[in-house]
Amino acid sequence: MTTANTATVLLTEGRRAEATIDLAALRGNLAALRERVSGAAVMAVVKADGYGHGGIRCALEAVAAGVRWLGTATPEEALALRAAGIGPDQARVLCWLWTPGGPFAEALRAGVDVSVSGRWALDELLAAVRATGVPGRIHLKADTGLGRNGCQPHDWPELVDAALRAQAAGMVEVVGVWSHFAAADEPGHPSIRQQQDAFAAALEYAERAGVRPEVRHIANSPATLLLPETHYDLVRTGLAMYGVSPVPEVGAPADFGLRPVMSLSARLALVKTVPGGHGVSYGHHYTTPGPTTLGLVPVGYADGLPRHASDAGPVLVGGKWRTAAGRIAMDQFVVDLGGDTPETGEEVLLFGTGEQGEPTAEDWARAAGTIAYEIVTRIGPRVPRRYVGGATG
Repeated sequence: MTTANTATVLLTEGRRAEATIDLAALRGNLAALRERVSGAAVMAVVKADGYGHGGIRCALEAVAAGVRWLGTATPEEALALRAAGIGPDQARVLCWLWTPGGPFAEALRAGVDVSVSGRWALDELLAAVRATGVPGRIHLKADTGLGRNGCQPHDWPELVDAALRAQAAGMVEVVGVWSHFAAADEPGHPSIRQQQDAFAAALEYAERAGVRPEVRHIANSPATLLLPETHYDLVRTGLAMYGVSPVPEVGAPADFGLRPVMSLSARLALVKTVPGGHGVSYGHHYTTPGPTTLGLVPVGYADGLPRHASDAGPVLVGGKWRTAAGRIAMDQFVVDLGGDTPETGEEVLLFGTGEQGEPTAEDWARAAGTIAYEIVTRIGPRVPRRYVGGATG
């Protein structure tokens, strides 16, 4: 890390910017989460390219660490995991965001568990079962109050009964019943209890009708950390698995035994002296208050930095916090170095664990008025990933 007197460059030689992914931290986070939920299984959610960390690589690491459930949003994500060699004997893969005409047949052949939120999805899946001769594994999703995907209570009996008829015909196996919280990251929010009660009612109807699910699951990362009564048979850990707190108002990652997995760094592309009154970046929203030095950081919103963090996004240069001076542009932004003169090429640490005084993803989230989920997930493919501490090579 950069200190006040020296700069230890972590970037691979020749790279302008790099995201370092600490796979040992990932495994440690999974171990901490598994200990917290005791009897429940842990699903490693690797959607959105593993929240920006590399979905396939993180999935392989999770499986090597003993995780037997992987979560994806899109069918393409699920099929990519199977194509990477993660077979059904190694981990179940649940995919939950389907649209009409989706690759149900391919999912069946790949042994992907399919979430079903309405009759249209069940009907399309059953058509694929007839076409392929491969029975499906389905998780029935109840809308308990989030209002996104999931079956409304008034439609739930029809969906459950139709799924059970398909199961009796040998076409599907109902292996899961699940839902998702709207505000588990807001302790005391009235919707939490309401959704718990609604999920219990959905489960009661399904089980009374004859469903014997392998897994019942509603807990996301916040609920995994704060609501042990919601753990049931399986918890779905997304952000927490990557060592970022989903409830920063309650506790930092270390308070939950977690460690951030991603660090983002770059090299200063230019250091120059400018006079006072000099405008900086588009629109001159920042003007130098006096003679100073400016440092050019060669990453911008095309790399995933939020433009809303203009004039506020923090970095560590030469052991000192600096903030973006003026607007963050597509490919670059500027920091006012206050007269300091680091060498061109010196490392700039945008965010990391915070253990050496550098900003964290949460610091960037606050600077941009957003959440840390968005900060790590949006770091784009133009920023190469460097994996360290891996158990899978």
